[in-house]
Amino acid sequence: MHAGLRITGFAAALAATFGTAYGVGQGVGPVTEDETPARHDAHTGDSESGHSGHESPPAGGLQISENGHTLDLWTPRLAAGRTADLRFAIRGEDGRAVTAFRREHDKELHLIVASRDLNTYRHLHPSRAADGTWSIPVSLPRAGGYRVFADFTPEKKGAENLTLGADLAVSGTYAPQNLPAPDTTATAEGYEVKLGGALRPGAARELKLTVSRNGRPVTDLQPYLGAYGHLVALRSGDLAYLHVHPGGEPGDGSTEPGPDISFTATAPSSGTYRLFLDFKHEGKVHTAAFTVRAGAAATGEEASEEAPHESSGEHGH
Repeated sequence: MHAGLRITGFAAALAATFGTAYGVGQGVGPVTEDETPARHDAHTGDSESGHSGHESPPAGGLQISENGHTLDLWTPRLAAGRTADLRFAIRGEDGRAVTAFRREHDKELHLIVASRDLNTYRHLHPSRAADGTWSIPVSLPRAGGYRVFADFTPEKKGAENLTLGADLAVSGTYAPQNLPAPDTTATAEGYEVKLGGALRPGAARELKLTVSRNGRPVTDLQPYLGAYGHLVALRSGDLAYLHVHPGGEPGDGSTEPGPDISFTATAPSSGTYRLFLDFKHEGKVHTAAFTVRAGAAATGEEASEEAPHESSGEHGH
């Protein structure tokens, strides 16, 4: 918050809880561009990891700093429905912007922007300037709290893949939306995608997504980010980011270009997750979204489904 900005005691308390309030709000009200989400200044542990035993992987995206690297988000606020540049840098232990990255899935860095209610999703690939500044034009349709994820691997010996996260505020009139009910079928611009398999806490499981159009299987998917599909999984509540690995790749002699796309995923805990599948066909990338429940790994018992409720999502690239 800038030193010259005067706010009342009430407004100060409101701003301090800005990022969280969107996820739990029940009313409709204005959000102004002067309100800024809380910024994290230090490395914080992932309290959710290990819920299902020692095999549970750590969730990503809950920290703004990790392993000596920090996501420095220069654009903490945007206005709903307006296109503006989202700018940031990845800083190393010396405070300087990192300029060398290893290419993963055809890109140096993957940028995910998701609303706290998981109804709006963007998978973006920003441009990096020589000084290490990343930027990309973005337009978000609805006001509220968002999370920005930077997924990257520094180009240095022994460096591991990192997913850092920071809060983003989108101003405008905020109307909370429910998370879509769990379902195994999703539609995306005339395509139907069916989900097979299930998430399990602390146990790797195969997820198979089958793409069809007009009732016919799509068997000529095009490579996208080094695979025939890209899957992002986010946990409802804290938006923990799961690392999902594709099964096979184009040109490996065994992976077919559809209709099935397979991935391996491990849930860090039981709970509700939102899956976003990006796939490319006839020169265009489409996104199909699913809500799933991760049950108890020890028993393999299915978690009970949530009561259905109406919701519409916006997804894009």
